[in-house]
This record gives sequence, structure tokens and C-alpha cells, in this order.
Amino acid sequence: MNQIANFMSDNAAAACPAVMAAVAAAAPAQPAGYDGDDWSGRLEAMFGDMFARPCAVLPVSTGTAANALALACLVPPWGAVACHSEAHIHVDECGAPEFFTGGAKLLLCPGDNGKLTPTSIDAGLASHRGDVHQVQMAALSITQATECGTVYRPAEVAALAAHARAQGWRLHMDGARFANAAAFLACPPADLVADMDVLSFGCIKNGGMSAEAIVLFDLGLADQLRWRRKRAGQMPSKGRFNAAQILAMVTDGVWLRNAAAANAGAQRLASAASDRLLYPVEANEVFVQLAPGEPERLRAQGFLFYDWGAAGSNEARLVVSWDTPPDAVERLAAALAAG
Repeated sequence: MNQIANFMSDNAAAACPAVMAAVAAAAPAQPAGYDGDDWSGRLEAMFGDMFARPCAVLPVSTGTAANALALACLVPPWGAVACHSEAHIHVDECGAPEFFTGGAKLLLCPGDNGKLTPTSIDAGLASHRGDVHQVQMAALSITQATECGTVYRPAEVAALAAHARAQGWRLHMDGARFANAAAFLACPPADLVADMDVLSFGCIKNGGMSAEAIVLFDLGLADQLRWRRKRAGQMPSKGRFNAAQILAMVTDGVWLRNAAAANAGAQRLASAASDRLLYPVEANEVFVQLAPGEPERLRAQGFLFYDWGAAGSNEARLVVSWDTPPDAVERLAAALAAG
């Protein structure tokens, strides 16, 4: 029997040893619950150092909660959020952003390789009048790394931020794979959040267990977010476990080492897939055009992955996790090279 090798999603990855050790260390009884523990108290200084500016940090248990609650702080119920047509907040969050904002709309914009540009945003919103009969534009949400596995350069983020600010919009970044983008670019994390109001900082895909961080750069939103988080049931009484996981990821560069390992595996697959790549490989996702019958052959060899694109297109998404065994990557690379 062929050994199973899972390339379906980094959500299926293990929690990394640093995270498990941190959870164990936080297990003993503490003097205070909710956010009153030592772990929670260290979050803001840690992220403030990372991003070189003051911020408020509130853990939640899922990326969907992070995105939806963040947007709820930026957009009124009669407002709208511009985002890419493939954005996770549109495709994979079951209307959570609309629910938590009280009814705000997502207005979809095109963009090559999963990326938005000022020009593509203007094209996507060309028919939006913005009069009293329509929702009012209020925010821009971008995904880093994108749903196509590509990465916005700092200059691209800055251009989008400037375009949004010129129109009076707020700014949100879905950073479910922020670590992969930072590892790919090898630049200061602060360079990737130019003028953002809020970042959903992903941990779970990158070796976390059950905690993500909402990082607010607009401190004036902090009280509102605290109330919204509590109302949404995202403020656990033993909040130290979420905080401990996030601290463990950020301390000593664990988040970047994990992401770099996943990225390296994706690069190996990219080299094997060669001219069959659907998008540039810049993070830990590889989108590849398979030949007729190849999906079945790969699965028969034990490789698990998602079909992508239209039914019957033979497009596939391959995701390398921080803990994907190198030998599994090499086996899949050989299979892809063989066609």
C-alpha cells in the first residue's frame, strides 16, 4: 500500500512543539481569567516590537472570527468592503463578515494571480454609484499571502493603502498565511502592513492549535473590538491558552521558521511542476495543471490534494505544511516530474 501524503491543507498540520509546550506551561491555575493573565499581558509588547508601532492584540479561536470581527469594527451595516473575487472572506466564510457587520456587503474586484491593484479595484467598482440607494464604500480587505499563493510586495501594499485612504476607506489585511509572505520576502514585518488599520494574524495554519490574533493598529478601535469579541463568544475564560499559543509562535522566530519550511517544500514542487504552474509559487501553495488521468494516478500513489478550478479541468491545489515530511515532498515532486 502506498504511504499517504497529505497536501490538502495546512489546516490539517500538527500543532508545533513550541505551541504544545506553551499550552502545557499555561495549564496550572492562575490568579486571573479572561485577559488578566501574564501571557495575555505580554501580547501587545511582543507585537508592538514586531511591527514597530503600538498596537492592541486580541486573540480569537478562528480565522473567520478574526476577519469578521475586524471588519465589523471598520464597516457600518450600510457599508461595503472591496475585496478580491477569490478572497476567503467571500468564498469560504459562510457569510460571517456580513453577519458580524450587521449586513455590510462585499463588493468583488478582479485581479491577476489573486492580487488587487488600484486599477482593478476601480474596474470592479465601476458600476457602483454610492448614492443613497446603494451601500457606502467603507473598507478595503486584502489577503497576504493571496488565495493563489502569491505575495504582495511592500510597494504594492503601500499603493493599495494610499488608494484606499484617498477615498476615505479603512484597511484590513487577512493574514491567514502572513508568516509565509513574510518568510518569502525576508523583510521586516512592519513593511507588509503599511497603513493598515487591522491585521488578522494567522497562527493555526502555521503550527498553531486553536488561536489567531486580531492586531489593531488603530488603537481607537480597541474598546469596540473588545465588546464585539465578547458578544461573539470569542473571549474564553481561560484566555491564557490562546495567548500562550500566539506568544510561542512569535517568540524566537518560530513563526518564520515554520513558514520557511513550508515555503521551501512548495518551491520544490514548483520546480518539478515547471511550466504547468497556474500561478507563481511564492508561499506554501502550488496550483498546477495536471494531465487527464493524472489526478487519479497521484491519488493511487497516496497523495491527497484538492481538485481546483472548474469540474474536469484537472487543476489541483497542493499545500505544503510546516511539518510536511521532506520525503513526502520528494515523492510528490518525482511524481509530478514524471507527468
